[in-house]
Amino acid sequence: MTDRSPPSSRRLRVAAALSGGTDSAVAAAILLEQGFEVIGITARMWKEGSRCCSEADIERAERVCWRLGIRHVVVSAYDLFARCVVDRFVCEYARGRTPSPCIVCNQLVKFGLLLQRAREFDCDFLATGHYARIERDGIRVRLFRGRDRTRDQSYFLHRLSQFQLARVLFPLGSLLKRREVIPYARRHGLPIPEEDRESQDLCFVPPGAHPDFVERFFPSLAHPGPMVTLEGETIGEHRGLHRYTIGQRKGIGGRRARPEPLYVIRLDPAGNRLWVGRRDQAFSRFCRVEAVHWIAGRPPDPDTPLSVRLRYRHDAAPAEWESFPDGRVAVLFHIPQFAVTPGQAAVFYAGEEVLGGGWIAATAIPTRGSATDGEPPP
Repeated sequence: MTDRSPPSSRRLRVAAALSGGTDSAVAAAILLEQGFEVIGITARMWKEGSRCCSEADIERAERVCWRLGIRHVVVSAYDLFARCVVDRFVCEYARGRTPSPCIVCNQLVKFGLLLQRAREFDCDFLATGHYARIERDGIRVRLFRGRDRTRDQSYFLHRLSQFQLARVLFPLGSLLKRREVIPYARRHGLPIPEEDRESQDLCFVPPGAHPDFVERFFPSLAHPGPMVTLEGETIGEHRGLHRYTIGQRKGIGGRRARPEPLYVIRLDPAGNRLWVGRRDQAFSRFCRVEAVHWIAGRPPDPDTPLSVRLRYRHDAAPAEWESFPDGRVAVLFHIPQFAVTPGQAAVFYAGEEVLGGGWIAATAIPTRGSATDGEPPP
C-alpha cells in the first residue's frame, strides 16, 4: 500500500508542513483534493538572513492556508535548530569536515519537533513537499526514491525512523514530476515565490557566506597555513581550512603556476595543512561510515548488493560493504569515486529503496604504519 488517499470510512487529519515554497503548498492542496482534513504548520527556525521559513516565507504560508481555507499554526523551532543544526554545522567545519545540515534538520526538526506538534493537534500524519515515496508493508515502512529522479530527495531522509516514516506522507513523490508543480500551483491560485529555489539549499547562510558565518563561532579558524601537494611541495598558503572542501577546484590559489588544475585532496586540522593534487588524486575506492542508521532497525542481509550515494547529486555507485556491531560500515566501491568527503552522508540503496546511511569518517583503508596527520594521505 502506498501513501495515497485515506480510507473512505474515516477522514484523517494531516498537518502539512509549509515552508512558504511551492512544493509544500502544492502538497497541501493535493491532500485536500484527496479528502484529508488539513492544517498548515510552519516552523520558525532562524532569525537572521534565513532563506527558509523567514518572516516572508511564514507570511506566504499563511496566505496559502487562507487560499486553501485551512488553519495555519506557527511553531517556534529556533532553540532546537540552533542547538542541533547550526552548532553541529560550525563544529563540523572546525573539525575539518563538510557537514550536511539538511539531513540533521529533517531528522530532528521537520520530522521530529513538527511531527510531535502535529500529534498534539490530533493529526494522524505529517506531510511535506519532499520528492520521495513511502510504502507500507504490513508493520514495516519502506522509503524509496521519488519518481522524478531529477528532484529525488530520499538522500536527505535516510535517518528517519520507522516511527517517523509510519506517520509521514509525501504527496509529490508518487504523483508528480517537478515540472508539473508550478503550473498546478498557478491553476489553483496558490501564492508561490517568484524564484524557484532549490529547497535543500542552506537556509540559514547566504550562498558563499559560510566561512564568515563559521568564523563568528570559531575566530581562530581564520588562520592561514601551508598548501601542500601530495608530492610534498609547499606551493602557497590557504586562508583557513573551513573555506575548502574535498574535490574543490575553484578558489584554491597557490603562488606557483601549475601545468594542470589543482583540487583539494585532504584537510588536516591537526597540522593546519591543505593537501592538494591532480583530479585523479581526488578519487577514493574506500570509505568508512560511522553512526549508521538502518531504516528497518537492523542491517540488511550481508549478501545484499548495495549502491552508495555520497551526496545529493551523486549517482549511487555499486560497492562491497561490511557492517560492524558498533554502527560502522566499511565500503569498497567497484569503481573509485570522486571527492569522498568526511562529514557528508553515505546513503545505502538497494535499487530504488533507501536502506539507511551514516556519516563518512575516513577515505583510506587503515593499515599498519598508515599515514599520520602530518603525512600525505595514501
